Amino acid sequence: MRRVTYSCAFCGEDNEVFVDPSGGRRQVFTEDCTVCCRPNLITLTIEDDGEVLLDAAQEYEA
Repeated sequence: MRRVTYSCAFCGEDNEVFVDPSGGRRQVFTEDCTVCCRPNLITLTIEDDGEVLLDAAQEYEA
């Protein structure tokens, strides 16, 4: 597994999530911010070359 950093969609603080390639090339899940505890909707895509693209949105915006 690999760690990826993202900015919280609410407070802007950096957070980390672990990427598990066995979960598929596109993964969508909710992760609470470690600072403000609000739910971030994480959309994660693993590219063919292994690069990880991550988008964090406020859960109710999606």
